[in-house]
Amino acid sequence: MSDYFSFALGSSTRNSSGDILDTWFPLPLRQPSGNAAEAARRVGNHESASPEEATLIADALDADGQAAGAKAYRMLAEIDQPLTAVALETDGDITSAPEAYLKLHLLSHRLALPNTLNLNGIFEHLPTVAWTSQGPVDPAEVPARLVAARAAREHLTVFAVDKFPRMTDYVIPSGVRIADSSRVRLGAYLGDGTTVMHEGQINFNAGALGPNMVEGRISQGVTVGADSDLGGSASTMGTLSGGGEIVISIGEKCLVGANAGCGIPLGDRCTIEAGLYITAGTVVQVLDESGAAVGTVKARDLAGQDDMLFIRHSQTGTVQCRTNRRAIELNTRLHAHN
Repeated sequence: MSDYFSFALGSSTRNSSGDILDTWFPLPLRQPSGNAAEAARRVGNHESASPEEATLIADALDADGQAAGAKAYRMLAEIDQPLTAVALETDGDITSAPEAYLKLHLLSHRLALPNTLNLNGIFEHLPTVAWTSQGPVDPAEVPARLVAARAAREHLTVFAVDKFPRMTDYVIPSGVRIADSSRVRLGAYLGDGTTVMHEGQINFNAGALGPNMVEGRISQGVTVGADSDLGGSASTMGTLSGGGEIVISIGEKCLVGANAGCGIPLGDRCTIEAGLYITAGTVVQVLDESGAAVGTVKARDLAGQDDMLFIRHSQTGTVQCRTNRRAIELNTRLHAHN
């Protein structure tokens, strides 16, 4: 039985005052057991761990037969600077920047699914950082860094000023393609076989369970099931804006067409036609399998049901829902990332 909900040892970047800006964990451990659990207990939770402690974890993982994990921690042992150890006994509220980074790593390492971790406190404890070509920088220190770069005849590029970094600067999950890495935040969950095209975007605590084709936006808290396609510039409604509490999910073998949007949970084998945005309050005319109208409902009343086809009548503009018996078949070659 593990002593910890999660444990990880990583390398942190600090500003000139010693405040932690970010922490990179090469391999977080979810409920470590065996020799790894004992080694984690000996290291504990502190912001000045040593390379020798990284070797301790590596030896324990070797003893447990986890060669890949041991290799990751031996890489840390080569960093000649204090490391950051985070040991979480429970999945409690976030109380520090390293804890926030650990939970984001758990998601992107596929060790936890979206909406299964307690992320309370994440915005309060994640600092706003200037993400640059020289790594994380305190925004207040960017002017001095720009001068220093110019003096050295170098160029410092600021890619973003944000609380969340690009996922690929910390984690690259196996079996994925990402056309523009700036559009996938750390804390995104990308399942094996997922392709994120140039206009695709995946927020933290959101994900495509794989395989998927993502050409639209997967907002915070939203999950897209296997073999579903999010068309170009399509959108899914998250829970961060407007105080919404309904968690949106897209089932398996669904299609949200180009420029369409989804604000209700969908079951499996559902389609929303291109350009149509369905919200919970959208009035929908329901059609039977013969195409005859059988009544009207709010879209929220159809939430989570399978085999639905949402279309807009080309002459009246009425939003209609038909039974959709034809599952969307994705091109399997698009998800072959060998």
